[in-house]
Amino acid sequence: MSTSLPLFLAGPILRRTTQHELCVWAVTSAPLDAEFALYSPDNEHAIFRAPFSAQKQVKLGEQCFVVFAHFSNGNTAATDSEHSAGFPIDTPLEYDILTDQGSLLSSIDGLLYAEEKRPTFIISTRAENIAHGSCRHPHHRCDDALVALDNKYNATTVQERADLLIMGGDQIYADDVCGPMMFAIRKTIGMLGLYDQKLDDDTITHCSQLAPDTMPFYGRSERLPQTTVNHGLIKRLLKSAPEPVFSSNTTENHLISFNEFIAMYVLVWSPTLWSHISLPDADSVQGLSDENRLRWTREKQELSQFCSGLKNVRRLFAHIPTYMIFDDHDVTDDFNLTVGWERAVYESPLAQNILTNAMLGYFFCQGWGNNPNAFDEGFWHTITLFAAEPTPRTLNEVSQLILHFERWHYTLPTTPKVVVLDTRTRRWRSESSSNKPSGLMDWESLMDFQQDVIDSNAVVVVSPAPMFGVKFIETLQRVVTFCGYPLATDSENWMAHPGSANALLNIFKHPKTPKNFVILSGDVHYSFAYDIRIRFRKGSPRIWQITCSGFRNQFPEPYLSVFEWFDRKLFWPESPLNIFTRRKRMRIERRRPDNGSPQLLVNASAVGEVKLHPDGSPAIIGLLTGSGEQIVFNPCEEHPSESYVSRSDSVTRD
Repeated sequence: MSTSLPLFLAGPILRRTTQHELCVWAVTSAPLDAEFALYSPDNEHAIFRAPFSAQKQVKLGEQCFVVFAHFSNGNTAATDSEHSAGFPIDTPLEYDILTDQGSLLSSIDGLLYAEEKRPTFIISTRAENIAHGSCRHPHHRCDDALVALDNKYNATTVQERADLLIMGGDQIYADDVCGPMMFAIRKTIGMLGLYDQKLDDDTITHCSQLAPDTMPFYGRSERLPQTTVNHGLIKRLLKSAPEPVFSSNTTENHLISFNEFIAMYVLVWSPTLWSHISLPDADSVQGLSDENRLRWTREKQELSQFCSGLKNVRRLFAHIPTYMIFDDHDVTDDFNLTVGWERAVYESPLAQNILTNAMLGYFFCQGWGNNPNAFDEGFWHTITLFAAEPTPRTLNEVSQLILHFERWHYTLPTTPKVVVLDTRTRRWRSESSSNKPSGLMDWESLMDFQQDVIDSNAVVVVSPAPMFGVKFIETLQRVVTFCGYPLATDSENWMAHPGSANALLNIFKHPKTPKNFVILSGDVHYSFAYDIRIRFRKGSPRIWQITCSGFRNQFPEPYLSVFEWFDRKLFWPESPLNIFTRRKRMRIERRRPDNGSPQLLVNASAVGEVKLHPDGSPAIIGLLTGSGEQIVFNPCEEHPSESYVSRSDSVTRD
């Protein structure tokens, strides 16, 4: 039954913005029959107009339309040379979405910053001020750092905001959905009339069967596929029972259908639908055990706190060009970690369908806006056929399309260039054992990466997992992998596979490599910064590993403190134990946070704030925590912390 809903269910979100293209994403409850208008500040006459009717709008339900607006020079009606040359760059701009009745954005509560009459932004040709991070877990017990960033920007000028926001993975947790969130997802599917999906499976033939009356909350683990592919010799001899294909230990509410993925994205990026959803108390939910009633109550409290900040997050996304890349939890934990894991998935039609639905959700809600030109008409034809008729046949066609698609990575034409890596779908698979971790990128993708960075003076690399991590933790992962359990500790660091590790390190040693590498990473649920040089080489490139994780996640204590203590004691720069690591030719010096803690790892929800000198080297490596605390990582020379500077300030080196 249809429900009266606002037009904008999620968004607008600013996506790829360059001199020659401007991308806006949104989810609406009806076709968006309106016009995009771009303004110079304090000018009531638009410098650019274009109708949304000429843009792609894909219907996913009776009241769900995903808007993919890709405006370029060809959309403009202007004929003068100034406008035909592209959009104005490096200057404040405003935008609106208009009908004959006026602005549609004015009806979205809380979308504007103080003193604004329209959303403001800058198409920056430089990437000198970058906000970044990953891992936004809705029901984790910590603050949402994106809310803190939005509150900060509410008290600044448009020039002081980041040039771009980079979200480095785990924008959703498809494999760790709390009970109240699953309740909201199923309500959203009904409210929006999202299309039911048919599956080629013996137990789940229609995704409507995933509703709570037939699939109880916290009851999905038993319905997910199982396998014996990863059984070793002993387990095969003992004829051990099959084990779950998906290795996460939080699969009780794992997302399965395409409409569930779409619903979750709408719910984690916008407050709109939450005003139409009343989360029940545990006592009114049928079928919960005593343990799960306590769990529901705890999760509802944390999820309610998360929802209270969604208005801020929506406002942030409407003002800052935002770029994304997937990691494992956007799909499922340990996504493509080993050859055995991949084989188990592709031997199970249901597991393969879940992965395809996850990647479809990623394309619709994340992937398109990074680089719309990566998706040709053939890609769109296959995707839209499935959207209109989600059957096993169209899903299989999409599965084959996504399985062979190799353009999820992308670059941004800024100075310095930003190179965003896909470290999940083009793996360097182990040839010695199906149970050993795959390399994060194969030879071909690493060579593509080298071509993207070669001959540049400086480059910003976005790698979801740190290229240079905490050695003690990586050593623990190697020990556990040697014992035959790589999935138990997420053994997916860059150094876990010798081929990809050596190829990566050789790229840094190439004579035409950039002089300054800034690597932005997340994934690990703590934050740190390293200064890295190549030993025994004059003119070594300067490398900075900057890790911020997560936006709303933290590493469990006291484990992190113990791991960090061992890392400092065993692997200081001159430690002889470094000879046993794969990056023994690299000298790694840890930066110290100025928060007064003796620990070098910061275990708090945070968004990274990196400001670069004109040569691409860091002027400031900082964090803004979810509680609003500003932390700076000081270089190992113990220089005093520099204050945060705005875009208009001059940046000088010590």
